Amino acid sequence: MKRRQFVHSAAAAAALAALGPLPSLALAADGVLKRRIPSSGEALPVIGLGTSQTFNVEIDDEALEPLLEVVRTFVNGGARLIDTAPSYRAAEQVTGELVSRLDVRDKVFLASKVSSTGREAGQRQNQASFEALQTDTIDLMQVHNLQDTTTQLNLLRDLREQGKVRYIGVTHYVDSAHDDLLAVLQKEKLDFVQFNYSVAERNAEKRLLPYCADNGIATLINRPFTRGGLLSKVRDQPLPDWAVEVDATSWAQLLLKFILANEAVTAVIPATSNPRYMADNLRAGQGRLPDARQRERIVQAFS
Repeated sequence: MKRRQFVHSAAAAAALAALGPLPSLALAADGVLKRRIPSSGEALPVIGLGTSQTFNVEIDDEALEPLLEVVRTFVNGGARLIDTAPSYRAAEQVTGELVSRLDVRDKVFLASKVSSTGREAGQRQNQASFEALQTDTIDLMQVHNLQDTTTQLNLLRDLREQGKVRYIGVTHYVDSAHDDLLAVLQKEKLDFVQFNYSVAERNAEKRLLPYCADNGIATLINRPFTRGGLLSKVRDQPLPDWAVEVDATSWAQLLLKFILANEAVTAVIPATSNPRYMADNLRAGQGRLPDARQRERIVQAFS
């Protein structure tokens, strides 16, 4: 059960057709759980979409076809937040093209990042992001991996005052950066923070998630499957009978529900280029979430 990018070849269209009918419309019946952004009260669906690696493709019909189905499934399933970055190579431009082709800009919450040193470099990169995403307003701009944090946050605040950016935040993706993230959050008034958290990487439970809960900061969770490593552990194992207790029908849903059971989590952003995996991820945002005992069973299943 590996979540890797489709091979972009002449077989891509045939592979997509072989998937059969996608269950995206059925997902909308009960809706995906939503949580509010503390700084505004705006509600966001708890399942988002990451684009690192998976959206780094050529902008042509053949390569984009599976990704169009991913975004269509995502939007039809009631989700909104798509997270990308200029450092993900073509992913930011591909995201803008997919949103434009599907004409769903008003239905998605676009998040991108700035990873530059110096104000002028940051300005150029931000402008390129607006162009790549084909939009006049970006919902969330984040300082990527805390690069030149003070300078770039000042720039993002200016963009927010101009109405070009709605929310601002910071990001990182490793446990060793959590103390640095916390230090920034204690110093700066931010809407969002993005970091890694999963069954295998639980450091955020110690201080970062509690701080965000107590201080009204929205959280985005990256690396929910640790780049597929967690799913590889259970690839050949049947789903345990007790998964029904939390309305999970796949291992991926168990992993995402484990994360969402922490109420300090605003949204989780797994990446995929497979429409079926997208539909499966969305189901994690529906039904019951695990309690403390059930979360421990999930941990044990992946240990």
